[in-house]
Amino acid sequence: MKIENPFESGHIKNYILFYASVIVIVVLFFLATTLFENDKKQIEKKSFDVNTTLIKEQKKIEAAEKKEKEKPRFKLLNKAY
Repeated sequence: MKIENPFESGHIKNYILFYASVIVIVVLFFLATTLFENDKKQIEKKSFDVNTTLIKEQKKIEAAEKKEKEKPRFKLLNKAY
């Protein structure tokens, strides 16, 4: 097996092109992340209401809705045939 000079056979050009393409991809990903960095959603600070009557009414409404959802759609027969 004869060892060839990579500078003469053209292999070095392929390595340089591969290295340049990797660098270009890294730069593109960096630019994409920095461009869309400002699109982060702002989380609103939640304030808790100490008025318990509204909370109790809301819980009653949620319980009624939950009971309606728990009702079966189909009525089962008393006996299995």
